[in-house]
Amino acid sequence: MALDITVVDSFTDRPFAGNPAAVAVVESFPDDTTMQLIAREMNLSETAFAVGRADGSYDLRWFTPTVEVDLCGHATLATAHVLGGSGRFMTRSGLLTCTTGEDGWIQMDFPADPPEAVNPPETLGIDGIRWCGRGRTDLLVELADAATVRSLRPDMSAIATVDVRCVVVTAAGDSAGIDCVSRVFGPASGIPEDPVTGSAHCTLAPFWAERLGRSELVGEQASARGGTVRMRLAGDRVILGGRAVTVSNVRILV
Repeated sequence: MALDITVVDSFTDRPFAGNPAAVAVVESFPDDTTMQLIAREMNLSETAFAVGRADGSYDLRWFTPTVEVDLCGHATLATAHVLGGSGRFMTRSGLLTCTTGEDGWIQMDFPADPPEAVNPPETLGIDGIRWCGRGRTDLLVELADAATVRSLRPDMSAIATVDVRCVVVTAAGDSAGIDCVSRVFGPASGIPEDPVTGSAHCTLAPFWAERLGRSELVGEQASARGGTVRMRLAGDRVILGGRAVTVSNVRILV
């Protein structure tokens, strides 16, 4: 069987930046083992599989090279981009809706995940922590400034011992139009550093909205590839905005 896959760079308006995701729109899901092997073969932070429903919505699942995950922002953005910029997706995290704004940015309606303060894990191996909290799946760590976030060289083996999907490191923004800077590390999920993580901004949005006193924010994920995420806190939801660019089409024989 031939499986056609589209590779999309998410949270960017230019190729070879942002976060790449593989998207397969299929008539029915392959078995779980096959989907995991395809994700390992693509070797991107996420591979998304979408199956159309009779009502025009889609069932959507996401796989890293090693595990299936409950929520993924950049691969949802990539899937909406492949489908023309909008879509309704039934997922492990409930209904996710994507629409295209007038400026071409795709807006995604995601559940907010505000962090609750916790003591930093003793094994984390990150110094200078100003605040630490945990959402449903990720640990959020605030550092003194954006320069510290940008220059951080974390011990991946230490981070892998923390019982979370990812460790999100953040600080206030250091340039015009950027409210916060972040980096995301997920070695336990097979992603040492994720280039741009939409789902992490479900936690970053309520965290920074409270501190800055504003519900609309812009985040920069300061990975080597880099990317920009718009955020709007709306009650228990977060509207995430991003651009996306198709970079390649792949056919896999399975």
